[in-house]
Amino acid sequence: MLGMIGMFGGLILLIILTMRGMNLLIAAPLTALLVAVFNGLPLFPQLADDGAANFLTNYMTGFTGFIASWYLMFLTGAIFGKVMEDSGAADSVSKWIVSKIGMKRAALAVVLACAVLTYGGVSLFVVAFSVYPMALSLFRQADLPRRFIPAALAFGSTTFTMTSAGSPEIQNWIPIEFLGTSPYAGWEVSICVALFMMIFGYWWLKKMIAKAMAKGERFVSRKTDPSVEERTELPNPLLSMIPLVVVLGISFLFHNSLGTSALIIALTGGIAATYFINRKYFQDISHAFSEGALGAVIAIANTAAVVGFGGVVKATPSFEAAVDVMTGIPGSPLIGGALAVAVIAGLTGSSSGGQAIALPLLAPHYLDMGVDPEALHRTVSISSGSLDSMPQGGYVVTTIRSIAGETHRDAYPAFGALTVVVPLIGAVLAVILFSVGL
Repeated sequence: MLGMIGMFGGLILLIILTMRGMNLLIAAPLTALLVAVFNGLPLFPQLADDGAANFLTNYMTGFTGFIASWYLMFLTGAIFGKVMEDSGAADSVSKWIVSKIGMKRAALAVVLACAVLTYGGVSLFVVAFSVYPMALSLFRQADLPRRFIPAALAFGSTTFTMTSAGSPEIQNWIPIEFLGTSPYAGWEVSICVALFMMIFGYWWLKKMIAKAMAKGERFVSRKTDPSVEERTELPNPLLSMIPLVVVLGISFLFHNSLGTSALIIALTGGIAATYFINRKYFQDISHAFSEGALGAVIAIANTAAVVGFGGVVKATPSFEAAVDVMTGIPGSPLIGGALAVAVIAGLTGSSSGGQAIALPLLAPHYLDMGVDPEALHRTVSISSGSLDSMPQGGYVVTTIRSIAGETHRDAYPAFGALTVVVPLIGAVLAVILFSVGL
């Protein structure tokens, strides 16, 4: 019981500290230490048996492992976003979009841009880096409150695209290994759920923005924003879209052979394409590279800090007990599977982590019961993209703080509504549709 109190208490404390703006490089290890102490984990490897779990090793393994896996993708993604910004390509594309769909649909343009890149195989983190400059320009021109930018970025990336049938994102591929399904498992229900999440979520986003503007909120510029007054000319908007097409195309071509490593090539290609197409429009390309590199380091450090917390949580006896409870929930296997994956994703701050931990336990048991593997695949995939977006989640912190420069207090209410509540409703809808035989 004490260990369980420590695990959930540490998680709640991390959420509170995150919402209050504490630096995650301090908050995450501090709360992970609390979890370790309450669960009786040795603090240092010298105090533990050989190979046994301990606070320092497990925290730093999670921390450094994430950096080792993702640093180059964060770096190239951040630099790509900065060169699109510095060259004026982001402003050019955004103005062209506004001229075609109107100022009132600026948020929709951001959502759709993220959706296209995500469904094309570009990593969620990279999508946020890449689309943010365009989103900032769109919200500025439409005079929309900038605190809704993170919500628009995340909604287009982590809801109706990330977990849908055919998506190349890992959240749609992990179940294949355990269930013997395909990326298109349950596609009929997936289409229905995706359409619901897209329509309902966008309606909710528009409603929240309209309510804020009715109270007098508008776009507020900052000193750190790229200068727009000094721009006398911008590059051709259609040519400025080519780097985005390059990123999407290369990631799609090499996704099956290189996996996530294809993104490094794709983003490098996008940077090169931006330079060669718009080189005469750059204001300070070396500064753009430097700013991108610095932003990547800050973003990945914040995210890795939270992953380290998850590494400690997963090593505790209370986590094993919680997994046993979640995976043993009575009733419909689809409900049990969805809830188990969602809760574990929330505890670890990772949608893929929730699936990777729960499915090895759930899959054999449920398949022996005769559960439709395609229904289980789609249900757990959708549910994994819900509680992973709690305030302390790595993607949440990166998008809100490191990329958009917002505070959790301002940005998270809309962010959480679209990335936690909407996917949870989508998971419920999926269970209902599968249960009635669709």
